[in-house]
Amino acid sequence: MSPTSSPAAGASLSAARRSRELAEVVGGPVVDVLVVGLGATGAGAALDAAARGLGVVAVDAHDLAFGTSRWSSKLIHGGLRYLASAQLDVAHESAVERGVLMERTAPHLVRAQPFVLPLTPLVSRSQATLARAGFRAGDTLRLAARTARATLPAPRRLSAVETRHLAPALRPAGLRGGLLSWDGRLTDDARLVTALARTAAAHGARILTRVRALELTASGARIRDEVTGETGEIRARAVVNASGVWAGGLVDGIRIRPSRGTHLVLRSDRLGPLPAGLHVPVPGETNRFVLVLPQEDGRVYVGLTDEPVDGPVPDVPEAPETDIGFLLDVLGSVLDVPVHREDVIGAFAGLRPLLDTTPRDRPGAGPRTADVSRRHAVLTSPEGVVTVVGGKLTTYRRMAEDAVDAAVTAHGLAAGPCATAALPLVGAAAPHVLAALRAPRRLVRLYGTEAPAVQALADRDPRLGERVLPGHPVTGAELVWALRHEGALDEADLLDRRTRIGLVPADRAAALAAVRDLVGETADRRG
Repeated sequence: MSPTSSPAAGASLSAARRSRELAEVVGGPVVDVLVVGLGATGAGAALDAAARGLGVVAVDAHDLAFGTSRWSSKLIHGGLRYLASAQLDVAHESAVERGVLMERTAPHLVRAQPFVLPLTPLVSRSQATLARAGFRAGDTLRLAARTARATLPAPRRLSAVETRHLAPALRPAGLRGGLLSWDGRLTDDARLVTALARTAAAHGARILTRVRALELTASGARIRDEVTGETGEIRARAVVNASGVWAGGLVDGIRIRPSRGTHLVLRSDRLGPLPAGLHVPVPGETNRFVLVLPQEDGRVYVGLTDEPVDGPVPDVPEAPETDIGFLLDVLGSVLDVPVHREDVIGAFAGLRPLLDTTPRDRPGAGPRTADVSRRHAVLTSPEGVVTVVGGKLTTYRRMAEDAVDAAVTAHGLAAGPCATAALPLVGAAAPHVLAALRAPRRLVRLYGTEAPAVQALADRDPRLGERVLPGHPVTGAELVWALRHEGALDEADLLDRRTRIGLVPADRAAALAAVRDLVGETADRRG
């Protein structure tokens, strides 16, 4: 695709395409693979299967990235945490997958992020020595994963002056310096899922949002169109259940132990300039940190927690006040100026779909969720439904590969080998190509090679070049692009997933009327 071209052939998702393809598959011919769930793992499985030459339908009851995939820290971790708990295979797998994303499949969405661990009086010299050794071990992981030094610079010790330069908000009293490390950072996790789904569509997969799987069987699923309420059946030779924390509701015998990860949203001017993120040690913990993550939209995320969740799984988890208080307390342990509850302009929580392996007669007897392994599991039911659970955002591609491998094996599908480790997502290109694009850098980091086409919408219609909300960078052109090419159907899709305006309730409310009008205008033009 040329840097100024329209979307890649077949990669555009729209309301019209959804309606057409839904009509084709409900009650239609048997497809090779039905994927349920369109988070990172489900969209990744749809792409993996389609790239192998299989016929694919992928459905979600809501929207792309509706569940856990949009509530992450937006980091692509290199597996350092897992070294400390001797999960060497998980650590290596994470480092490998980080390199795949940064150097081959999504360099427009994932780039290097510097982090400073401040050496405050609360961090003993022995703890600092241990952390420094850990960062060096993490760099060894980078080397083992064959990720270039140019992609991820080396960790090093910082003086107190250097530390304050990278994080001026830190309290200077007693600051001995800091430790600088690097990891992968997503521009936006929901945009990664959108790119996966669109790339799958370009390879022939039918991507159907607002389609709820009511019941899974060995031969497909009974579904309901959440737009019209009509029910029907999609027939498939193999079914992959990638519905995350809801997986146990579709397949008997799957027990999920959700873990809640909460983040705060602050205005960036509250903390001042932050050229780097922060690793803030949690008092009393040896290998746990709160992350401070500056964003490009004038916000800062602070997270995260790791708390078990009992009871029914909500569609959208709430961030409890206990989590908010905990994060503020840890943040306050290192800042020169305290952050108060009224400074928190938003909060979001995601539920990690951890596999529950505790005995049925001993509920809650297992380790705390912070200590549960992040290894993923692929389980095939007696009926032949393949379920993939656990894992984390960084390793979505490997999870998808393993799930499709299991489906191919269990059902004898004629499929080629996995090709996704070298398959660029929509918008991806080499760094020098991205740097040469004639489009704002912010758009390039969101849309890659499609950024000039997004900008062209604003150039043709100055109204679309205007910001949707004062003080926030999103323009009307981005919303129109999402409606025409990214499968957005309504204002919630636009505010909460294609853009992240909705992470701040006051911003969402202020933008809602304008976004709703734009959705109506676009629908009228389509009609």
